[in-house]
Amino acid sequence: MDYVTQLQKQLVDYTASLFHEKFLDEQFNQLQQLQDESNPDFVVEVVSLFFEDSERLLNELGKVLEQQIIDYRKVDAHVHQLKGSSSRFSLGTRFFHGSIGAQRVQSVCITFRNYCEEKNIEGCLKCLQQVKHEYSLVKSKLDTLFKLEKQLVAAGGSIPTYVV
Repeated sequence: MDYVTQLQKQLVDYTASLFHEKFLDEQFNQLQQLQDESNPDFVVEVVSLFFEDSERLLNELGKVLEQQIIDYRKVDAHVHQLKGSSSRFSLGTRFFHGSIGAQRVQSVCITFRNYCEEKNIEGCLKCLQQVKHEYSLVKSKLDTLFKLEKQLVAAGGSIPTYVV
């Protein structure tokens, strides 16, 4: 097996594991389908914007939850945005509305929003730590995925289409 074939297999296996472990879902496949030769870095750009926005939201959530009197509507709005259901990213003339498919982050956000409804500070603080952890994991996993893709392209290979 040549080097390019090995890299392709490694990339396919790694991507399949991200879907199997619920780091990614079908929305990630849909995002990848929007990428083409005119914008070969589309997915990386959208994911980078997601990470920037998420870091900002996580910092804001921490600040709001530290207040003497907590504005649970503001917490819920930030969590809703973090979940990705209302995020809009602009990339030149393209718009992507939705999520990168970070399923585990989304799952924690659903629980987080329930605690907001109940005005449960302990639950909210616990979920904030969980979502930070899941965010950190998905960021690391996607960084690795993009590095594998770069290696493959640099070696003369092409990135396979993922259908999981």
